[in-house]
Amino acid sequence: MVEVQPQSLDRINTLPQDTIEKILTLLPIQDALRTSVLSKKWRHCWKGMPKLVFDDKYLNTSSSSKEINKYKFVNAIFHVLMLHNGPVLEFSISINIDTEIDDEIDQIILHLSKSKNIKKFICKFRSNELFKFYFSKRYKLPSVFFSLYGLQHLHLTHCVIELPLTFNGFITLRILELCNVNITAKMLQQLLTNCPLLEKFILIGHQKGFITLGNKCRFLELSKCLPSVQVLKISKSYIKFTEGSSMQNPPALLVHLRILYLDVCFLKQHELSDALSVINSSPNLEKIKIELCWNHKLCGEETCKELVDLQDYYLGMKLDHLEELEITSFHNYAPEMEFVKLIMAKSPMLKKARIKLNSDVSVDKENKMLRDLLRLTFPRASPKVDIIIER
Repeated sequence: MVEVQPQSLDRINTLPQDTIEKILTLLPIQDALRTSVLSKKWRHCWKGMPKLVFDDKYLNTSSSSKEINKYKFVNAIFHVLMLHNGPVLEFSISINIDTEIDDEIDQIILHLSKSKNIKKFICKFRSNELFKFYFSKRYKLPSVFFSLYGLQHLHLTHCVIELPLTFNGFITLRILELCNVNITAKMLQQLLTNCPLLEKFILIGHQKGFITLGNKCRFLELSKCLPSVQVLKISKSYIKFTEGSSMQNPPALLVHLRILYLDVCFLKQHELSDALSVINSSPNLEKIKIELCWNHKLCGEETCKELVDLQDYYLGMKLDHLEELEITSFHNYAPEMEFVKLIMAKSPMLKKARIKLNSDVSVDKENKMLRDLLRLTFPRASPKVDIIIER
């Protein structure tokens, strides 16, 4: 057993109040409550912490039933909220999907809505079982949640979003991260339109069940709701692409966009066309990451491996600030290779091109692709680009 020396206790006791609070904000609230054993001075410091983080995985569940664990977790949260005597600027809660806690979270949100101080709100439901994570019942946000007008950062995982008629927008929101949420195309566009300062938008995962195209948002229409966005990441399970050429209906100019993550299938011409249109409308891009379809049999539509005409994009595209290109699940089909060549031909500042191959690509195909990319057989704007091909 390690003994705590008196000198160590003296140092702990003499720490400034703001230093103690900074230390406590780095801990989940369950651990912060236990710090009173270090010093009497620490005993009530958690009551003024501006950042509260609750995670049920820190509970001791070895000998307890699910209901007892739920009671312990909920009781800890309400205990902290009732005795807290300072502004709560950040609130985070992470829970297992199997925990039936919807009514309690409603009460927590109601409590937080009364102070009008909350700047950052995180609500995550998690599961180690993929099917359960995608298709189990999701938590529906109460209407009072949309009165948190001062939010600057919002993260929701496994929730249902239905905007009330009284929703006036999150006019200070800068970061919006939605993972595995249920939301209609109309409400998604309404939500984004009413977040005028949004700088980072992430929409990933799957909507519950097998959704129709009518419930998806048009990709190019969605981009028009994001005039100030700097970081954009979108999963195609939430969007539908333009049939035919998107050059006739280009997206809004995304002059602030620096980092773009897209989940697309380049064997579908309309998906490739929409992706190129967004890139073409983002002159200040610094990084592009493309996640290609790993199994085209699961796309659900006919695909085409024929060469796509990219001449229109060769004429107008300028990527003077792009430094990094990353593509995953690369099959080395003609449209994929043409996309790589186009980006490299239009990016004079490109430093790194990382291509992660799909497992179906043979060693012979990998060697041929490497030879094609390393040879100076196509125009390349950046002479110093580092091409990395890996599995």
